[in-house]
Amino acid sequence: MGRRGDVLELAVLGLLHESPMHGYELRKRLNSLLGAFRALSYGTLYPALKSLLGQGLIREAGAGQGPALTGKRGRIVYELTAEGKERFQSLVTQPGPAAWEDERFNVHFAFFSRTDAATRLQVLEGRRSRLQERLEGFRTSMTRTRERLDSYTMELEQHGLESVEREVRWLTELIDSERAGNMTHLEDPDRPRPTGPARSGVHGAPDRGR
Repeated sequence: MGRRGDVLELAVLGLLHESPMHGYELRKRLNSLLGAFRALSYGTLYPALKSLLGQGLIREAGAGQGPALTGKRGRIVYELTAEGKERFQSLVTQPGPAAWEDERFNVHFAFFSRTDAATRLQVLEGRRSRLQERLEGFRTSMTRTRERLDSYTMELEQHGLESVEREVRWLTELIDSERAGNMTHLEDPDRPRPTGPARSGVHGAPDRGR
């Protein structure tokens, strides 16, 4: 799979980790919850499902145990296999550079409750570092081209700059929250480890400049 295919695999496995779903419901969840897939088509989703079935990572619910479970209008319901759960856990705990790129970060963040604190911090810090580099690029570009741009183009660039600045502030808040939670846990070994940042879920994310 290419990079987008890898992101789709993680997203599908993550959603099916929550509960079995048929293709229509799965596509709806991908489009509404994960911004990277607003325009996801059945022509993209169903080949991905077929591939995951072939790898033994998902199965048709009830397969091998009588008739498959179906949703409305006879839709096939998909669920994770044990191998699929292992694959999802492997993907979601990989905090390398790909995890903080624009598309993949949203997907990783959506499943932060399935990751440990060290992984969450590495992804958040990596994302913030990447955006800080982007901010420098914005500022350098605006300084060099300010005299050559019309007012509308300048407004657009300023909007992009402010969007990235908002996300950096948001990430800093999350990082501080994670660190505070970890320190509390270390100070009191009997206190449960927090399962996610204070502002979890993709809906808490600010508007991101690309």
